[in-house]
Amino acid sequence: MNPTFQFPQEVVLEDEVVLLRSLQETDVDNLLDISLNEPETWEYSLVRANGKENLENYIQIALKARENKTEFPFIVLDKKSGKYAGSTRFYDINLNFKTLQLGYTWYGKAFRGTGLNKHCKYLLLQYAFETLGVERVEFRADNNNLRSIAAMKSIGCKVEGVLRSHMPTLGSDARRDSIILSILKEEWFNEVKANLKAKL
Repeated sequence: MNPTFQFPQEVVLEDEVVLLRSLQETDVDNLLDISLNEPETWEYSLVRANGKENLENYIQIALKARENKTEFPFIVLDKKSGKYAGSTRFYDINLNFKTLQLGYTWYGKAFRGTGLNKHCKYLLLQYAFETLGVERVEFRADNNNLRSIAAMKSIGCKVEGVLRSHMPTLGSDARRDSIILSILKEEWFNEVKANLKAKL
């Protein structure tokens, strides 16, 4: 991967269970049901997508970051139900350092605990390490978000530590501690890929 690499406008990643494609402005319609009916989805998020106005704003911010080549957002389609399940993205993309973060991941209630997330992560990690050629994929979460942390550990992420008082939380004076996890390129090829594939 070199600094002149350009993300294509459209990326499609899929297997028999899930399809990820580049997020678009019109995806407001595809995600509105979750946005209106499951506002707790964004309990730990600074940028929330609960309600149509917030969802529109969320997508606009994501698309602007893609234009700036710092993020690449996806929408997630559950092939079994034919319904859109949520969204995820690469962010803090640093081509010089060959690193990126994987996050801003959320799914509607119907899609949590179904194995969908593991399929998404497998495709995204495979793309990051094998197509983009990154050396490190980092993950972060609110240290109180036990569901998210457990999901990351189950795909093979290693905990590196906790950033104390790392960022503000929405609508509160409390500050968030952020847990940092990662997968390195050699870990992907040596163990994580095979272990994750076996869980699909």
